[in-house]
Amino acid sequence: MKEERKKIAILGCGWLGLPLAKSLLSKGYKVKGSTTSESKLDLLKNAGISPFQIQLEEHQIIGNIEDFLKETNVLVIDIPPGLRRETSTSKEMTFVNKIKNLIPLIEKSDVQKVVFVSSTSVYGDSFSIVEITEETKPNPDTESGKQLVIAETLLQSNPHFKTTVIRFGGLLGDDRHPVKFLAGRTNVENPEAPVNMIQREDCIGVIEKALELAQDDNWEWNQTLNAVAPQHPTRKAYYHKKAENLNLPLPTFAENSESKGKIISSEKVETILGYSFQKEI
Repeated sequence: MKEERKKIAILGCGWLGLPLAKSLLSKGYKVKGSTTSESKLDLLKNAGISPFQIQLEEHQIIGNIEDFLKETNVLVIDIPPGLRRETSTSKEMTFVNKIKNLIPLIEKSDVQKVVFVSSTSVYGDSFSIVEITEETKPNPDTESGKQLVIAETLLQSNPHFKTTVIRFGGLLGDDRHPVKFLAGRTNVENPEAPVNMIQREDCIGVIEKALELAQDDNWEWNQTLNAVAPQHPTRKAYYHKKAENLNLPLPTFAENSESKGKIISSEKVETILGYSFQKEI
């Protein structure tokens, strides 16, 4: 692997970005990482990550973004939309504007390839249970999903660099599981809807596999990939089992309501990317 291609910048060293950075360091990459919090700079530095405090805002970028992007071959963008208002009437393109501010700086930098961490929320939920592939047209029903679609398009249509979009399903980890929020709740909707989850270790594995292929000039980089574990139990079966395993109160579901949802296919990740999922959900 060429040395200059092992220089990675991760914009957003949070729940996923920080362990990704540590894993890449162990594989010989030189890693720059950003955080919005001054208190986390020492945490990054002590891990061997070159630390930067950078804050993307609607009308400006606070921090030394130029040096962050300098002498970097691949940029990983892992910043959640952070949109609490899940309304279709919202006209504020907060997250989109942040990406618009970032793009001209990427154009001027040494970055040639971008990995954009997105979400399967861009597909929305069908009123019948359907299988979703990367060929399925996005139909987001949340504000964050709508802005993610726009951000994806802005990045992938830019002629100055190439972007691979990775759409992750529901994120799971030792310290993060949605059953903790559903435990004991009543009348939970969509009991028969399939779940689409992925463990953090597999998120890291998928990104690292993409970065390996980034070294191959013959591999088509402008890809969109769904990354979801291949198991798709129903919400009722899955959350009952997880609640029992964690000794939490079982949620009860609205049995008389019609379930809607989707099954996200990760076949492209497994075939074209050549990735094998390591952990069950």
